[in-house]
Amino acid sequence: MFDKVLVANRGEVAVRIVRALRELGVKSVVVYSDADRDTLAVRLADESVCIGPAPAAQSYLSIPAIIGAATSRKAQAVHPGYGFLAENATFARACADNALVFVGPSPEAIEMMGDKNVARETMKRIGVPTVPGSDGTLANHIEAAFFAEQIGYPVLIKASAGGGGKGMRVVEEASKLESAFIAAKTEANAAFANDEVYLEKYLARPRHIEIQVLADSHGNALHLCERDCSIQRRHQKLLEEAPSCAVSADLRERMGEAALKAAREVSYLGAGTVEFLLDATGDFYFMEMNTRVQVEHPVTELITGTDLIKEQLRIAAGEPISFVKRAPLEPNGHAIEFRINAEDPYRDFWPSPGTITELALPGGPGVRIDTHIFAGYTVPPNYDSLIAKLIVWGSTREEALARGRRALDELTIEGIKTTAPFHRTVLDEKDFIAGAAHTDYVLTHEDALIEKQNAQDEKNVQGAPGNSPVPGNSPVPGSSPAQGNSPVPEKPKG
Repeated sequence: MFDKVLVANRGEVAVRIVRALRELGVKSVVVYSDADRDTLAVRLADESVCIGPAPAAQSYLSIPAIIGAATSRKAQAVHPGYGFLAENATFARACADNALVFVGPSPEAIEMMGDKNVARETMKRIGVPTVPGSDGTLANHIEAAFFAEQIGYPVLIKASAGGGGKGMRVVEEASKLESAFIAAKTEANAAFANDEVYLEKYLARPRHIEIQVLADSHGNALHLCERDCSIQRRHQKLLEEAPSCAVSADLRERMGEAALKAAREVSYLGAGTVEFLLDATGDFYFMEMNTRVQVEHPVTELITGTDLIKEQLRIAAGEPISFVKRAPLEPNGHAIEFRINAEDPYRDFWPSPGTITELALPGGPGVRIDTHIFAGYTVPPNYDSLIAKLIVWGSTREEALARGRRALDELTIEGIKTTAPFHRTVLDEKDFIAGAAHTDYVLTHEDALIEKQNAQDEKNVQGAPGNSPVPGNSPVPGSSPAQGNSPVPEKPKG
């Protein structure tokens, strides 16, 4: 195992990694920007290094600054967390060039899976199901129209280097294809400095199911069951649960084998996630592979009794997966993760930076909080809006739902708006309780969610001001005219 590891990230994931390192007896070095000087990760780390001003391009995305910090503090490895440089092959190579172990897969695997079109073509070649679509990237809207006519509308234009819903457009009819094509390319270029796009058949209201995989240098490769990430806004996840209500033991095994086939094809090393779309008939299709740990990894940890961050570190240090003798793993109980974002869910999830004036976190059996915030902490406007993850576990889904309601009721965050009241409302919605989730759930259930939130506000007029929508703010979750087309600027995660 390493003696010292540099954490090349911020926020709750930096805290999560520092804690894992401490439990392994490894010293931690945390990098931070001027905006994060007084954060919890900096306080908990053994050492810390300022790497630049608040803008991410001058700090958390600065490869020379991070490499310099690692070498000056004599770290042996770098854990990138998720977001920022976690899936940057150039950064992984820079680590290797400076005798640093990158806690993640090889640069080649990152490149192959990072290009969505290349990944899709690779999966087609090895027999993993993919959504019907174009043969490679599209030269122009005329070529896009050709494939759209072949597979039938609606279609989805997607950025080849995309993520987080950026560079993505749903096209319902031929007359709207050209404008959507231009808009997707423009947005993709702005977000990823790569305007290449491809086209897929648009699946109406599928589930978003992902499979966690682990692979080590000793020939072991395992999948750790599935996560259901269907509750989203603008193609970005809000709530995740494991296991999925829609996945049987047989389907789990088939999806798990497909995910492992994908991992083996690119000689994957470490923790990764293969994401699929699951349609109403039970057919699944490869969507993408994330070559890092996911935001939602805690739900997998809770149903499998594992620690994925420690496994990443062990694998990077050349050790085998610690629980390989327990494989294959079966889900134990049910876990749900609520992403607590500094956003106003009743103003189209608009960011809500500011100072947290009061904080009370829930606890008790089956409740876990991953966060970096504290009373007096100022949420900066410079980064992703995720401020906490509330994760609950129950022996059954019904117990997990009840525990989630209780924990959300106990949560108080004042001074800013958060997504907590949105989650509390979802937990009382009959279709969600029945397990009938899909990727358009928020958009199609907005009236019911508003009605339940208004009723809840009337019952609790003295509720926490930081967690309650402001009357008259047109509380329609995710209902802007550009739904799915104009995501609020943020660093894509998970």
